[in-house]
Amino acid sequence: MKEQLAALITVLLLLCLFSPALAGQSPALHVDGNLLKTDKGAAVRLQGVNVAGMEWSNNGEGRTLQSVRIAIEDWHANAIRLPLAQDRWFGFAQGQTDGGASYRALVDSVVNYASGKGCYVIIDLHWSDMGKWGKNIGQHKMPDENSALFWKDAAKRFANNSAVIFDIYNEPHDVTWETWKNGGVVTEKNDKGDETYRSPGMQKLVDTVRETGARNVIAAGGLDWAFDLIGVINGYALTDPKGSGIIYSTHIYPWKGGIERWDSKVTVAAGKYPILIGEVGCQPDPKQEDPAIWAPKVLAYIEKHRFNWTAWCFHPSASPCMLKDWSYAPTLYWGRPVKQALTGNQ
Repeated sequence: MKEQLAALITVLLLLCLFSPALAGQSPALHVDGNLLKTDKGAAVRLQGVNVAGMEWSNNGEGRTLQSVRIAIEDWHANAIRLPLAQDRWFGFAQGQTDGGASYRALVDSVVNYASGKGCYVIIDLHWSDMGKWGKNIGQHKMPDENSALFWKDAAKRFANNSAVIFDIYNEPHDVTWETWKNGGVVTEKNDKGDETYRSPGMQKLVDTVRETGARNVIAAGGLDWAFDLIGVINGYALTDPKGSGIIYSTHIYPWKGGIERWDSKVTVAAGKYPILIGEVGCQPDPKQEDPAIWAPKVLAYIEKHRFNWTAWCFHPSASPCMLKDWSYAPTLYWGRPVKQALTGNQ
């Protein structure tokens, strides 16, 4: 009898975890000036972590759900940024035999869990493929035409789920602001020489999401590996007449300079638009500022401006690491300051 009961409980848990994404229990958000607000007008500030692994692994190394649970319950994150790969979503990566069904179900289970806790999931298109399914899977300068197909499918799946925000492309870089917004031909070097592909641009990805009927808040990273937001205030802001608005994403690391540069490239846009520091982190490096100085400095900057933020990375080998190992003990140089900030003990 005990064995039968245990088996029944296991089946029920699996049905819960891997069912299609439920309607979000987290309050729906929209952009109001430079803030995120609920439909009742309450301001919401996203504070959390990146749970990496699903960009390079077909099953998140089997730790994604556990990491999400610990980040929310023990570290008090109210937002999880979840990096994904468009090829794995559709089952084009090596080792996938189910067309990406189990991969998508894992994303569903993350959304369902976070929603049940009143938290948010930022679905991040982290890796693309230069327009060739199953090839070149990794970080590239810009989204490609397959990225638009990813968002057509993913946005439809999570359309108007109040727990979900769409981060349409991880780290655009080394193109003009015109190409960033409106797309064009992009050339990159690989082991075979130069390779060219066409990018739809960030505006087309916004439009693709909205064509599905999804009004979810959209995050859009700037240039210089999503650090620079200056173009947003110089004529290249994205338009979103059919949705809940755009939050602009920046990634801040020690090699991006200090506060003066943060102010000139990031803070300059904060008076008009909401800002998400989608990645931020530091680690010991003789070429960079001591984390004991840099970590409190960047966290104070975030707090001063009340920015939304998700630290990189809630993983022991995706540096800068917040975790020492899979015991989830925080690293002293970055994990501990982040945990203190998230728990209100900064």
